[in-house]
Amino acid sequence: MTVGYFTLINLMRPKNSVKSFINQHKVFYIADIIAYIMKLTILNDNEAGNNYEAEYGLSFLVEDEKKILFDAGPSDVFLRNAKKLGVNLDDIDFIVLSHGHWDHGNGLKFIKNKKLICHPECFIKRYRKNDDSYIGLPFTLEQAKNNFDLILSKKPYKISENILFLGEIPRKNDFEAKKTAFYKENNEEDFVTDDSAIAIKSNKGLIIIAGCSHAGICNIIEYAKKVTGSKKVHAVIGGFHLRKTDEVTDKTIEYFRKEKIERIYPSHCVHPLVLEKFSEKLNAGRIKSGDILNF
Repeated sequence: MTVGYFTLINLMRPKNSVKSFINQHKVFYIADIIAYIMKLTILNDNEAGNNYEAEYGLSFLVEDEKKILFDAGPSDVFLRNAKKLGVNLDDIDFIVLSHGHWDHGNGLKFIKNKKLICHPECFIKRYRKNDDSYIGLPFTLEQAKNNFDLILSKKPYKISENILFLGEIPRKNDFEAKKTAFYKENNEEDFVTDDSAIAIKSNKGLIIIAGCSHAGICNIIEYAKKVTGSKKVHAVIGGFHLRKTDEVTDKTIEYFRKEKIERIYPSHCVHPLVLEKFSEKLNAGRIKSGDILNF
């Protein structure tokens, strides 16, 4: 029998979560002196780091109580980068798809037989208004059912004790998600109601991971706080869907400031000028393919 001794570095997990992890891995501990860190690996984002590849899209690996592939990007680039990083994706517990757009879900063609959590409207056919190009997923709902253990939910879905798929996000504020550049196959406007995110509880507050935030990143944060019962948000990472330095961007920055969010990483669908503004006003970080963040 091996006894592991740990030094207190950053106790992030709630105490009962730590005990669950210890029991699962047969580790003994003394009182509360244990470090528990949520690890986030950037398998794909718009910008490449070091010798990694990058394509327009998003794919993260979340390692916490569960191992979760959050979005799969536009191709198999997430697999190629995972291989370079020495990351094994064979043992992931879940895939979470933030919404049904090609740049987040086309990579699902390269992985099968996993539990896939998403909103039921992820598989509708959808197009851009300006050029009628197809922007949906490369397979139907029935094909997805054949390829995955599919979990469809509009409501929040509990992945583990401290990890929650948020489901459909209510759009409550007066400045986000008011316009759309997309339409559905029935010619109705597509406001991407399937857009979702995950929230992870920690002792420093919520860690929220978003794909593209078509619902509005502030709406997402407010809903995460509501359904988890947590008032404090520690970190927000992912696509914020801010395309220009306008009133929406200014109100979003002001919201983040008021919430006193400590770690902010806008990426993917955020314009470079907006990224600069987030960095200037909020000391926000930047992420690239191949990056690893610990929380």
